[in-house]
Amino acid sequence: MSEPLVIVGNGMAAAKLAEELSQTVLGRYAIAVIGEEPRLAYNRVLLSSVLAGEAASHEIELKPAAWWRERGVTLKYGARVTGIDVGRRELQIENDENVAFSRLVLATGSLPLRLPVPGADLPGVHTFRDSRDTDVLLALAAKKGRVVVVGGGLLGLEAAYGLARAGAKVTLLHLMDRLMERQLDAPAAALLKSLVARKGIEVLLNASTASIHGNGRVEGVELADGRRLAADAVIFAAGIRPNVTLAKEAGLAVNRGIVVDDAMQTSAPGIFALGECAEHRGTCYGLVEPAYEQARVLAQHLAGRKAAYGGSVVSTNLKVSGVSVFSAGDFVGAEGSETIVLNDARRGIYKKLVIADGRLTGAVLIGETRDALWYRDLIRSREPVAAIRTEMMFGRAAARPRAA
Repeated sequence: MSEPLVIVGNGMAAAKLAEELSQTVLGRYAIAVIGEEPRLAYNRVLLSSVLAGEAASHEIELKPAAWWRERGVTLKYGARVTGIDVGRRELQIENDENVAFSRLVLATGSLPLRLPVPGADLPGVHTFRDSRDTDVLLALAAKKGRVVVVGGGLLGLEAAYGLARAGAKVTLLHLMDRLMERQLDAPAAALLKSLVARKGIEVLLNASTASIHGNGRVEGVELADGRRLAADAVIFAAGIRPNVTLAKEAGLAVNRGIVVDDAMQTSAPGIFALGECAEHRGTCYGLVEPAYEQARVLAQHLAGRKAAYGGSVVSTNLKVSGVSVFSAGDFVGAEGSETIVLNDARRGIYKKLVIADGRLTGAVLIGETRDALWYRDLIRSREPVAAIRTEMMFGRAAARPRAA
């Protein structure tokens, strides 16, 4: 008889784990996926494309319903898990019967942050994190109003781009002195800012939100320096935090995220966590690729094979506000490293490679990201690059080792 394995969360990490399990241990487990969102798992990265009218909601689904049926996976979405009984090996489902498990995987993702400022609870203040938020923002954009987006990281830029494309007049506020400061150096961020501005988005840096004001609903935003911006709506996209509520209430070890070991197991035997909710060796990864790497390791472990997750080389390879952006490794450059830079602001292209001890250790690309995965693999493999150092800035095709 198949062993009951339940995955809580039906996002990208959960879908990847289900796919990996179907390839390694099909039939060993009776897999059930329980998700709070009332729809099939989808590519969260493409929500801004839906908001911008560049993709339909159904087009971003990761797998069709038939795929799940053919692999015997039970889907229960639109259902909220309210508790975990570790001793009885049961989940409590809101307004439903309990679900038993032998193995449990928590893939509960993250929650959007709301700034603790006066007026944050006014009608007209929203977040941008899931498909339900996107539906709200689509209705908002249709009114062609004035929208202030708070947060100049990936989420904020994506929200601003989607709203602007949908017809809203958008101002983007960012607390720091440059956009995407965790992924970009100063020149790259400056180029991105200019490219974003060309799309009709006003960008204000070093802008600290002091309060949101309005009589019964949002009417404007006041900054710490006293400036006031008129607004019909405010979108908080200033970061995320791991969704650890279930784990914490169940008595599992939790720091910032749900603490897991190299097998992705929590402090309770047979209970695992992966993706944005998990904390591995003190790190919570808020990106897709680490979640996929964790899913591969966990699937191997659940198949009874030796596998260990040793952490991820963090990389970003996305279209941000319609601009191709890639960042990986030590893109700033530690002491003793050297950098190679190509900066063509007119064409909207910036490339920076960081080399240390004869190996590529970091890279930033704006505008031209065709060879991003090659650079990422060079960083991960730590291959010597002396033979291709002169040509590697111009991509994989040009970087052919010279004859001795």
